[in-house]
Amino acid sequence: MAFYRKNIGGLHQIVRIASGVAVAVASFVYLTGAAAWLVALGGAGFALTGVVGYCPMCAMAGIGKGGAS
Repeated sequence: MAFYRKNIGGLHQIVRIASGVAVAVASFVYLTGAAAWLVALGGAGFALTGVVGYCPMCAMAGIGKGGAS
């Protein structure tokens, strides 16, 4: 049994993964030091929500599969 129910669809997952990875890579290209790591961590978190298929913020807003849309 899963601890969560997927609330984002396939295309949404692909977009999240691609944009999260792009932000993480761009942070190391354009930023330095702690700022680069913080932005990369945010991008990795965004990509992780795409991999898992669950977004806590979308769940709170009622957006997604089975939500209030």
